[in-house]
Amino acid sequence: MITELKEVYEKYLQMCIADIHSFTNEADIWKIAPGISNSAGNLVLHIAGNLNLFVGNILGNTGYVRDRDAEFSSKDIPQQQLIQLLESTIVMLNQVLGNLSDEQLQQPYPIDKFGADKTNAFALTYLLAHLAYHQGQVNYHRRLLNK
Repeated sequence: MITELKEVYEKYLQMCIADIHSFTNEADIWKIAPGISNSAGNLVLHIAGNLNLFVGNILGNTGYVRDRDAEFSSKDIPQQQLIQLLESTIVMLNQVLGNLSDEQLQQPYPIDKFGADKTNAFALTYLLAHLAYHQGQVNYHRRLLNK
């Protein structure tokens, strides 16, 4: 299952990279259309922060310290820097997931974030769904704002 998780995580992160790269006007990455709460840029920061905390730090002991408020308040980070953030998140995921065994997937997730006694496999599946949800929002933003 590790191989499959790595493949799907990377697929969605690469889709997100492609969407951010496809913004022809870099300022549009930070625009918010009426009725929408977060920009594509803030969603990218949130995706990376979420994965670096719950996979990188919790499962991989990377030492990552999350600033969730900054994920939604930061603005005007350059397009290339956002892409690099997503690329480094892929590297982290491949390292952390590559160090997990199938047996470890069935062990309880170290913190009670996803419910009592949920396994690492459950947490990784939940986090993958979270990534896919927000990647879809980034894609929608790009199509809505990239004119």
